[in-house]
Amino acid sequence: MPEREAATINLDVDRSNLYREEVFSDLRVCTIRRLIPVKPDGTEDKSRKTLYVGQTHLVSPNGPIPVQNVIKAKDLQQAFKKFPEAMQEAMERMIEEAKKLQQQEDSRIIVPGR
Repeated sequence: MPEREAATINLDVDRSNLYREEVFSDLRVCTIRRLIPVKPDGTEDKSRKTLYVGQTHLVSPNGPIPVQNVIKAKDLQQAFKKFPEAMQEAMERMIEEAKKLQQQEDSRIIVPGR
């Protein structure tokens, strides 16, 4: 049996792309993560923008389906206001991707006996 080469995974930390994370939730449908850029020493990096990421879950027969999308907002209040629209966009993207996968699956030609 030939020796297998170990897969190399780059686990180096990108110290120029660090964020401190804060989570806000209504404990029902909305979770917003505020990602505040920081320098390697942990102090806030004012040269980069704060990011907002919305999260929710859809209920399916197979269990919860996570939905996540970046929210283009300048502050937390605007992120809450834009949350429904951002989640709707993410769900529409998921539906389109599922339709494309289904079309690919449906377009397979199966020839009996081969």
